[in-house]
Amino acid sequence: MTLEMGVLERMAVAFNGRRCVAACVLLAAAISAHASSSATPTNGAGGIYSCVDSTGKRLTSDRPIPECLDREQRVLNKDGSQKQTLPPRMNAAERAAAEERQRQKAQAEAAQKDAVRRDRNLMLRFPNEAVHNKAREAALDDLRHGIADSEKHLKELQEDRKPLLAETEFYKDKRLPIKLRSKLEANEAQQQAQKDIISQQQAEITRVNALYDAELARLKRLWAGEAPGTDVTPSSAH
Repeated sequence: MTLEMGVLERMAVAFNGRRCVAACVLLAAAISAHASSSATPTNGAGGIYSCVDSTGKRLTSDRPIPECLDREQRVLNKDGSQKQTLPPRMNAAERAAAEERQRQKAQAEAAQKDAVRRDRNLMLRFPNEAVHNKAREAALDDLRHGIADSEKHLKELQEDRKPLLAETEFYKDKRLPIKLRSKLEANEAQQQAQKDIISQQQAEITRVNALYDAELARLKRLWAGEAPGTDVTPSSAH
């Protein structure tokens, strides 16, 4: 623009006339206005919005089109290529559904991250099957010792009951003394308690074995090269 003004000014001096100077100034102003208008986008910074309304009429605008807020609008560049798509405005129910989808997506992403972290920790704890088997046996040994202790206590209680039963022979067809009856009932209750403990510990052995079996199956896939987090089903910790 400076170059154009300089040329015009030199033309004015060369012709040395007021009318020529005025004409040149007007021409410079016109050129300046044209340059300014060319630098300003006619369709706005957001692009050209285009849609077909409910009556089938195609509409265009330099801003979102009110008649098409209930439907998708295309946003075009100046050359007519598609820049982006403006989704329809949501009502309350649609917004709630979208938020629910977003919540479920966030939960799925969190579950995926947890699965990756869990698998990596699993491989750190158990780099091979021998280490995993050792951990299984350690967990089972505690339960087996508990069962052995309960069985030993149960046998002791059974031995304690023998003299009590022998004493009842003296009271055939008679009411047992309160003290003897109380001892028998206490012994029976203690035996039942030990039997319950043994049953619970046996069930726990079954549960622990199942956990270690599932864990080993997962580890074998990870050791074989499967990516951590592929299996997002939560597993119980032990």
